[in-house]
Amino acid sequence: METITNISDFKSSAKTIITIGTFDGVHLGHQQILQKVAAQAKATQLKSVVLTFFPHPRMVLQEKSEIKLLNTITEKQELFEELGIDYLIIHPFDYAFSRLTAEEFVSSILVDAFNIHKIIIGYDHRFGRNRTANIDDLIVFGTQYNFEVEQISAEEINEITISSTKIRTAILEGNITLANQYLGYNYSFSGTVAHGKQLGRTIGFPTANISINEDYKLIPKNGVYVVQSVIKHQLFFGMMNIGNRPTVDGITQTIEVHFLNFEGDLYDQNLKIVLLHYIREEVKFNSLEDLKAQIAKDELFATNFISNL
Repeated sequence: METITNISDFKSSAKTIITIGTFDGVHLGHQQILQKVAAQAKATQLKSVVLTFFPHPRMVLQEKSEIKLLNTITEKQELFEELGIDYLIIHPFDYAFSRLTAEEFVSSILVDAFNIHKIIIGYDHRFGRNRTANIDDLIVFGTQYNFEVEQISAEEINEITISSTKIRTAILEGNITLANQYLGYNYSFSGTVAHGKQLGRTIGFPTANISINEDYKLIPKNGVYVVQSVIKHQLFFGMMNIGNRPTVDGITQTIEVHFLNFEGDLYDQNLKIVLLHYIREEVKFNSLEDLKAQIAKDELFATNFISNL
């Protein structure tokens, strides 16, 4: 797959089959559309193209939007590549781009830039200035400019409509199991192991403190989780705490992972933390001994959970 960061840089003599969207999460509903685009392009010897945007349009058009995203750019690239897409265009979204009329978008982008043969799009897709055009308008443009339009119905995407908003809500509520079901894969984030206060080491549970670089990445609800990570090509499971460490009067949010059966120095390594299960809320304990006793219970829960995978 080739990733291109501006529509103007796209060059292909072959006709294309394209889909468009923000695709945050690249969830099961998205995957059905993307798999169809890739399969049809391959069957007809055309090129499959995904047009997506960064920043997310809501970050640009909604002044007070504090939306957090399910995927970083790198994560999204990996997911699209796994689905067999030929070209991923991540176009910079700005106010000027948002002012393109529907016809300007179709003629200058779909037809002139992408040499479109067909567009496959969700039933609820809207486009053009102020998102005034819909799937019916797109079909009219298809007739005018000689390209096909295939509409994906809500029923075809899923009997239960999956949305990125529903997944974000599930993650913020600690319902990782539901979020992972909707995504079709386990939610994750990546970060660098930073130096912490080494409190975990003093109570027998050393932790890796994860610092996430992308401030737009959605961080799950505070609490304790079962997680996994690949360290030096080997899979390790662990317990993760997200929170403010109230037992020791912490005031800033930290992400700390205690890996089971692991010994070694992880400082400055970049780790991908995959979330498997939410164990419990973060709690303020009366003493470090009480905290240590609870972590031992969490470890037992995590071990039993892992043994049943």
